[in-house]
This record gives sequence, structure tokens and C-alpha cells, in this order.
Amino acid sequence: MNRLEAEQHFTQRMKDGYPPGTRILLLQMGDDPHPIEAGTRGTVVAVDDIGTLHCHFDNGRQLGIVPGEDAFRKLTEEELTEELEMTDSQDFGIKMQ
Repeated sequence: MNRLEAEQHFTQRMKDGYPPGTRILLLQMGDDPHPIEAGTRGTVVAVDDIGTLHCHFDNGRQLGIVPGEDAFRKLTEEELTEELEMTDSQDFGIKMQ
């Protein structure tokens, strides 16, 4: 496999592994002059043709995450369930007011 094929394979793996709507946890930003704080959660909006994950973060920022430069992971099923429960309880609280 040549370099171009390897890059295309990597990009496709990123697109398949992180489709739009995937929730991630940022573990560490690499060399960014205005990094997003570690531990911030976000939602993947798109993966571009070089494998950068473009995300909307829960703190309101939007930024591309570069695999190999930035550290991140998908949220676990347990974490996703907790988020859903928190959202449901907040919605319930709003309806009660």
C-alpha cells in the first residue's frame, strides 16, 4: 500500500468510526494557541478528506480535532446514557415551572 492509499484508508476509517452525531470527550489538545479544555465533550459534525473531526463542543466552541495531534475518545454507552438522563431530567424540570 502506497502513502496515498494509506492516507485514504485512514480517512475512511475516521469517517466510518466517527459519523456525524458521534459524541466525543476531548482528552488533550496538541499545539493549539487557544486550546479547548481537557474533559470537554463535543459532537462530531463532519470528518473532512484528511481525517480531521470537525466538532461542536458543549462549551459553545467549534474546532477541528486532528487525530495524532489531539487526544480524544468516543463517549461510552454509560456516559451517553447519563447524558440522556440528565437531559430528560432538565426537560422535566422546565415543564414543571
